[in-house]
Amino acid sequence: MNIRIVSDNPIQLEVGWLVVGMFEDQPEPPSWLSETPGAETVRRLIASRDLSGGFGEASAIHAVLSPSNASMLVVGLGPADRFGMGEAFDSGVLVGKRLGGRSRDSVALVLPDVGNQSPSIASAIVQGVIVGTSGPGLAKSEPARFPIQELQLSVSPGSSADPHPIKQAVHRAEIIGQAINLARELVNLPPARKTPSLLADRIRTEAEQTDLTVTVWDDDRIRRERFGGLLGVSAGSDEPPAFVMLEWLGASDPQAPALALVGKGITFDSGGLSLKPSASMEDMKADMSGAAIVTAAMTAIARLELRVNVRAFLPLAENMTGGRAMKLGDVLTMRNGKTVEVMNTDAEGRLILADALSFAAEQEPSRIIDLATLTGSCMIALGPKVAGLFTNDEATAQAVQSAAEAVGERLWPLPMDADFRESLKSPVADLKNVGSKWGGASIAGKFLEEFVGGRPWAHLDIAGPAWADTDSSTRDAGGTGCFVRTLVRLAEDGRSS
Repeated sequence: MNIRIVSDNPIQLEVGWLVVGMFEDQPEPPSWLSETPGAETVRRLIASRDLSGGFGEASAIHAVLSPSNASMLVVGLGPADRFGMGEAFDSGVLVGKRLGGRSRDSVALVLPDVGNQSPSIASAIVQGVIVGTSGPGLAKSEPARFPIQELQLSVSPGSSADPHPIKQAVHRAEIIGQAINLARELVNLPPARKTPSLLADRIRTEAEQTDLTVTVWDDDRIRRERFGGLLGVSAGSDEPPAFVMLEWLGASDPQAPALALVGKGITFDSGGLSLKPSASMEDMKADMSGAAIVTAAMTAIARLELRVNVRAFLPLAENMTGGRAMKLGDVLTMRNGKTVEVMNTDAEGRLILADALSFAAEQEPSRIIDLATLTGSCMIALGPKVAGLFTNDEATAQAVQSAAEAVGERLWPLPMDADFRESLKSPVADLKNVGSKWGGASIAGKFLEEFVGGRPWAHLDIAGPAWADTDSSTRDAGGTGCFVRTLVRLAEDGRSS
């Protein structure tokens, strides 16, 4: 997609479609539209409430605006005082989905006038358009979504926006939008096309294209490194596990402590011997969303050449039911030497994360952030669109929350008090891998805390927002690529001068 910033009157732009945002209860069309034949059409639609500016609304108007453009898409932006980065991103997705159903040579999008927020809002909208024009249909014989060949971002006459910082923001947006699509693609791949070894190969390819340093450990190396959780979970599969490390040393001091990102990579989760019902397996190709999101964020960090040190640790495995599968009552020894009694083989994500977190902590990072589709309990607590945040360090929690808020992604802190540790006690090992049926997300977080070596750490349970069950105007069913934006912003906030 070729993106240009233009300052001409939007009516004079020679494009097939002109996209215009309208805030809720906006009484009049934009001033630059007022002298065109289309203005009266818009006024009538506003008066009849057929155009309300409600968020997620999109109305096509085929009226002669000028000799150069005849079709206009009016997108509802919701209340002006509640329009932020999340709404801007979703509006961009809506535009991409609405116009991406066929190939478009040229589309002009009039940026909303939001003052000094214009560059950030423009960045979020462009990210959304890139995501919206890329559908989930990886296995379709014919594409269902097409990129826009040229997108003109119009800074409308009278706007207070400065085009120069918008150009810089658009460059950033293209990189992040492509990274989100990478995460979505990896999640949406069929399980047979992303076994641990195949996914590791794909991650290696993506890393090498972005100047990331990549290291992949095979089954033998994982065994030598004492990753008992990763070996135990993968024992029931014919597919061997893999452990992938990505490194970006962009800070002025390459030896400075790095931010550590850890992503859960269960490429398919049958539940193991604690077998899931068939309906609960339908989206289990998405149980590697954490690894996909971390991979995508690392590619964006490298392409943006951020002045920060970041390392990623990705344990990859299948959880299957073969003859060597771990059994209830088995005891696994983790990388840090702690022993875990397995009382539910479907609580496998925390077992592979235990090894990865232990290894990450040994590298003495500045802080550790892990992302995992870990518990259904978190979805029960927060619903399908909000991630749970668990932490042992208030400063780390605040950094993650600030980054998420800045880009419009949703998370909520949940408790992780000492009493949650009580139900993890085992009579034969240091820990059980499950506890009480109450507070399951917090108990899982408390389990993970045992393996971070006291380093500042935050855990994001993304079981809800990582996957969309249904299609809507502002997102596709399937992998969402959530929190790529947050991780990039977190890295940007931590970069050195």
